[in-house]
Amino acid sequence: MKEFSVAIVGVTGAVGEEILNCLEERNFPVGKIKLLASSRSAGKKIAFKGEVYEIEEAKPESFEGIDIAFFSAGASISKELAPEAVKRGTLVVDNSSAFRMDEGVPLVVPEVNPEAITEHKGIIANPNCSTIIMVVPLKPIHDRARIKRVVVSTYQAVSGAGHAAIVELEEQSKAYIEGKEVVPKIIPVAKGEKHYQIAFNLVPQIDVFFEDGYSKEEMKMIDETRKILNEPELSITATTIRVPVFRSHSESINIETETRLTREETMEIFSNAPGIELMDDIDRQIYPMPLNSSGKDPVYVGRIREDNSIENGLNIWVVGDQIRKGAALNAVQIAECVISQKLL
Repeated sequence: MKEFSVAIVGVTGAVGEEILNCLEERNFPVGKIKLLASSRSAGKKIAFKGEVYEIEEAKPESFEGIDIAFFSAGASISKELAPEAVKRGTLVVDNSSAFRMDEGVPLVVPEVNPEAITEHKGIIANPNCSTIIMVVPLKPIHDRARIKRVVVSTYQAVSGAGHAAIVELEEQSKAYIEGKEVVPKIIPVAKGEKHYQIAFNLVPQIDVFFEDGYSKEEMKMIDETRKILNEPELSITATTIRVPVFRSHSESINIETETRLTREETMEIFSNAPGIELMDDIDRQIYPMPLNSSGKDPVYVGRIREDNSIENGLNIWVVGDQIRKGAALNAVQIAECVISQKLL
C-alpha cells in the first residue's frame, strides 16, 4: 500500500493526541510523520508506533513534502496556516470552525456524505462534535422516511471546553464535597466576564450568544446539519447544555418525518447503519450513557420511541465520544476516504 507523509497541527491538545492514537490503531499508511504545535511545545517529544518524535513549531514551511495535514489548533491557526499548506500541495483536514460553512469547502462525515469529498480544493472541514454525533443517526432515517423537522437538546461533557474544564470539574467536585468554596473560572466561556460552577450543576450556555438568543454552538449544529445533509431549508432547532460529565456528549433528538416509521422499523434501520451501535433494551435497562461510549468509536443509539404527539414522529437518545468520533476519528476517516477514492 502506498504510504503518505502526515502532519498533525496541535498535536499536544486532546484532539491532536487522539488523532495520533487513531492513526496508529487503524494502521493508517503513514510513511513519514511530522508533529507540529506552538513554539511553547516545540522540542517536546511524543511516541508514535514505537518511535519518539520531536515536536516542531508550526510554520508555513513545515508543510513542504507533506501529503495530509490534520489541523486541530483552533480557527485562527487554521486560517493562518491551512492556506499555506494547500499552496505546498498538502491536503488539509481541518477540525476547527474556520472553513466549515465556506462555499467550496466540503463538510464531511464519512458515514453520511462521503461523496462531498470529491469537491475539495485542498481543504476538507471536520464538523462540530455535536453535529457529527447527531447526523450519523439522522442520515439513515432521512434516507428512509425523509426528515421534516429536528428538535435536539444536547448534554455536553466538559472536555468539549478543553483540558482546563476537566481540571475545573475535578477541583470543584472535591471542594464542594469538602464544604470548601467553589471558584469557577472556565464555564460557560473561559474568556467571558461571568463563570458558573459546573460541579453538580447544568449550564444552559455553550459558547457566546447571538442577538436572537441562540448560542454559537446551537447555530453550528443547525447550519452544519443543513449543509451536511444538503437540505438548506431543513427545519431544525437546538438547545445545548454543559453537564458535569468528563467525556462523551449525549443528545435527545426528536424527529418528524414525511412518512411514518415504527419503533421496530427504526431499530432495523439503525441495526444496519454504518457507525452506529444500537443499545436499546429497556427491559434490561440497556441504553447509551457517556460511560459506555468514552474512548470508543461508534455513535450509540437507544431509547427509541414513536412520538405519539405528532403523526410521524420519533424520539431517540444518542451518545458519542466527542473527542473520538466527534473529532479525531472523523478526521482520520475523512483522510481514509480520500485515499480510497484515489483523490490524493
